[in-house]
Formats: sequence, structure tokens, C-alpha cells
Amino acid sequence: MTIFSVQSTLFTRASVALLSSNGLKRFSFSSAALYSPPLPKTKKRRFPIVSAVDIGGVTIARNDVVRDDDPTNNVPDSIFSKLGMQLHRRDKHPIGIIKNAIYDYFESNYAKKFETFEDLSPIVTTKQNFDDVLVPADHVSRSLNDTYYVDSQTVLRCHTSAHQAELLRKGHRRFLVTGDVYRRDSIDSTHYPVFHQMEGFCVFSPEDWNESGKDSTLYAAEDLKKCLEGLARHLFGAVEMRWVDTYFPFTEPSFELEIYFKEDWLEVLGCGVTEQRILKQSGLENNVAWAFGLGLERLAMVLFDIPDIRLFWSDDERFTSQFGKGELGVKFKPFSKYPPCYKDISFWISESFTENNFCEVVRGIAGDLVEEVKLIDSFTNKKGMTSHCYRIVFRSMERSLTDEKVNDLQSKVRDEVQRKLNVELR
Repeated sequence: MTIFSVQSTLFTRASVALLSSNGLKRFSFSSAALYSPPLPKTKKRRFPIVSAVDIGGVTIARNDVVRDDDPTNNVPDSIFSKLGMQLHRRDKHPIGIIKNAIYDYFESNYAKKFETFEDLSPIVTTKQNFDDVLVPADHVSRSLNDTYYVDSQTVLRCHTSAHQAELLRKGHRRFLVTGDVYRRDSIDSTHYPVFHQMEGFCVFSPEDWNESGKDSTLYAAEDLKKCLEGLARHLFGAVEMRWVDTYFPFTEPSFELEIYFKEDWLEVLGCGVTEQRILKQSGLENNVAWAFGLGLERLAMVLFDIPDIRLFWSDDERFTSQFGKGELGVKFKPFSKYPPCYKDISFWISESFTENNFCEVVRGIAGDLVEEVKLIDSFTNKKGMTSHCYRIVFRSMERSLTDEKVNDLQSKVRDEVQRKLNVELR
């Protein structure tokens, strides 16, 4: 289940293999669109071009995902290079450690009842990503401004819920799906265009709730809350919790679980009783189910005290050597704090301008050298023209940036913004 909104969840071409039988990796526990114009294509590539990646035994070529000849395609090489990295499958990485800790909980409390899937292709159809989980046709998440489109009918999944209907149709009834998900987003210490989610799904039969004497929805909701309260205690210890009613298009009723941690209320996950329409389309109209979704980066940043989401992608041994398999909650020790470099850019925006497009341009040039992009001023003149001023914070996590390097990056940003976004620099 996904939360549209670390990245919080924070619940989040037909020829390409989507759910190949070779790509389904199963484990049983042994114990317990709105339209927004895509950016113009450019021949200049500032990232190493990866020719192909292997996911679940299926080879995906760059040309299957990054297409200069398709006006709908908005996947840059910087995003394609993340396909197949699968941080959640690295046992000594904070993301993998969190995932395994959740597996341990389900293994201990629900012996052999939940299958796990963590190697499914992130390339899915718009039907899988949106329609199958009841995302409205006019929902903002369908926009080219928010989602990475391979073509008009194919996207990089925005959430692990994209596999829900397929798994149900294949006969799976209790499962955990973990994977990398992709969203065009703002730039700051808690947002990154690639992050990791886990979805949990559990289907009940009439005999389950009939024996309890409870209404099916009430039975599922109570079971869901009991399960997730136990998971929260497993990860965070004996913490105070509270449930908050909320809305998701794919569950009713819907809830968010919050815990009191480090003297503040923290949203941990979103969940709810699955909408009957989702079950009916998979031939389960006589059943009831619950689902939850959580963001692994969000939990890892809290449990490991990791201050910047970019660090998860670092190969610097000063970061990677601090974590070990099964070592949940080891506190990250900053190895250095290099100085930030601030650069401002002002321009008159056009009607088609979006902040996500601007951030995509900045990321395409500076990559992980950009720490934050923030709107610091906006005004409209008497002629009706609107000006935006953004402050770009450049900071490397591994070295000090020279003035020459930052000035070069800023110059390229100014050139590309003017060329791609149809704005007038001030």
C-alpha cells in the first residue's frame, strides 16, 4: 500500500518484461494524469551511460527506458543508472537492515504465512501503477511532473502497490513486497527521486471473521492494528503509539500509525482495510483484506540518525563501514561536514513552469552535489509576470567544493534552465 505524499509514505513499452516468472523471487518464512510538459531532450549527458541492467533475471536495456525519440519519455540517465542497484537487498546497508528486521518480525509472529517479493521489475504499466489501486484519473500523481514515464502506457513504479493486483491474480494471499520506487520531487535532505518502500497485504476468508463473531471490516482493522503495533515495538521498543484516521483511495477505513519518539510524534506508516473493488477485480469479492505501506528511508533516517537521504547512495567507506548485518539502530557518526555553497537564480516563469521540472534540471547537472533547492522569493509585477528566486545549496558529502566547480555548475544550471524551461533569466 502506498502513501502519496522521507519521502513519506510514506503509505508512494509493453515489450519490456514487467512481471516475468523469472523475476518473481519467493521466500517462505521458516519460522513464524494531469498534463505537464516533459523536459526537452538533450544530447549532453553528464552521467555515465549504463547500457543495461539485470533485474530478477531480466535484462533491461537503456533504450527500453531512456528514449530520446519519445516525447512522453522523461526518464534521464541519472535515474536509469539507479535501476538494479536495489539497496534493499544489501544486508549491510541501512535499508537492507531495516527490511530484514521487518522480515524477522513477520517470521517470528506469522510462521510461514507471508511470502516476500523483493526482485520485481520497477517498470510497470499505468494500469498497474494507477488504475489497479484506484488512483483517480485526475490525480496529480499521474502527471508527467510527478511520475517518470517510459512511454504513455509505461512508468517507473511510484509505489510497491503496483504489484498488488498481479500477485493477487496469481493466487498470493499474504505477502510483503519491497522495492525501489521513483518519483520526481523536490530537493532537500529528506527527498530523493529514488527511494524504497515495503507493502504488506493480508487476505481473510469468511470463516476467519465468522468464527470471531465480528463484522469483516472490524475484524480486519483490529488484526491490522495488532500486527502493526507489534511491528512498531519490534523496531522502536516500548514507545507510545496513536492511530490517526486518514484517507487513501485504496482503503476504507484508512489509518496512519504515529509513535512518540525522541520527544515528538512521528508518522511511521499508512494502512487500512482494502477497498472491495480491488478484491473484486481479482476474483475475491467474498473476502476482506488489509494493507500497509512504509518508507524504508524514513525509518532508517530515524533509527540510524542519518541526516541526509543522499548518504544512502554513497559508496564512501566512511559511511558503509559503520553498518553491519543485523545491527539495527547503530547511530551514524558524521565523518565530516563540508561547507555549503549558496547560489541564487532568479527568472520570470512561464505558464508551463513547475518546480519539479526545475529540480530535475538542477539534479541533471549537479547530481548529488546539490543538497537543497528552495524558493526564497516570488512576486508578480504590474504586467502580470511572475518572478521566482531559488537558492541552490551545493555541498558534497565527501569533499570540499571549489569556487571554480560551483561556479561552473551554476553557469550550466542557468543555461539549461533558460533553454529547457522557457523562462527569462533576471
